[in-house]
Amino acid sequence: MSAGQNPVKGVVIRNRGRKEQGGVSSAVLTMFSLLLALIMLMPLFWAFFCSLQSETKQFSTIWAWFKPPYTLQNYPMLLRGSSVFRWFTNSFITSVIGTIATVVLSTMAAYALAKIPFKGKRALYLYFLFGILVPGEATIVPLFIEVNQMNLMNTYAGLILPGIAGAMNLVIAVSFFKGLPNELMEAVRIDGGSEMTIYARIALPLSKPILVTIAMMTFIGNWNNYLWPLLCVFDDKMFTLPIGIPTLMSIERPNYVVPMTANMIASIPAVILYLFFEKQIVQGVSMEGIKG
Repeated sequence: MSAGQNPVKGVVIRNRGRKEQGGVSSAVLTMFSLLLALIMLMPLFWAFFCSLQSETKQFSTIWAWFKPPYTLQNYPMLLRGSSVFRWFTNSFITSVIGTIATVVLSTMAAYALAKIPFKGKRALYLYFLFGILVPGEATIVPLFIEVNQMNLMNTYAGLILPGIAGAMNLVIAVSFFKGLPNELMEAVRIDGGSEMTIYARIALPLSKPILVTIAMMTFIGNWNNYLWPLLCVFDDKMFTLPIGIPTLMSIERPNYVVPMTANMIASIPAVILYLFFEKQIVQGVSMEGIKG
């Protein structure tokens, strides 16, 4: 090294260059994330502003949907003059009951597979893992035949029961329960506690983040379910929102205001649930990612 070179200055310059590169990378990533978020939220913005327009307004370009004047009259008119409220109630009933049943069944089965030793446990777990690989559409025909033979078509039971035994939720819960400490459960067993006591008083309270995540995934899946209600329901009084909203569109006179207003009403429960349970959802997903 020559006498004129300063090693400390060289280190400072290199560190400064790394910071500048890191700042540029962070800025590019932020801009890309904002652009991606804008693309994903654009349909929601369009639906919202569309629901604020008058039915008689003419729309020559896409930007006309965003121009004032705005009105909120579409919401009360839609709820009073159509079956949207009935469809909303049907969706709410099937989604809530289906979510509760799914969480209870999947967590009970997951606890047994994760913490209770029995013969054939590994083979049974592999069977559920294989179930994830089978698309739901592949089981639609036998499921339809079975529900029809049980006379459950056009009923709440027919809408709810086929979806409460999904393999994905069970596998997620098994992965989480395996990470729970065995010492607490052994202590309860020594004190004479049953497996149901351990499940209800130890496993579930320690699993709140993953329970909220499973519940949210199940609720939104049931709320947005289109294919199965379309096959199972033929009475408009039993319609859910996903199959009822398209009937609001007239073929002769296409009017986007009415179905977009109904879509905004349909999005309210999912938005509210996410706002209330955002912390638990993020925590559950991150913990599951670490365990996985």
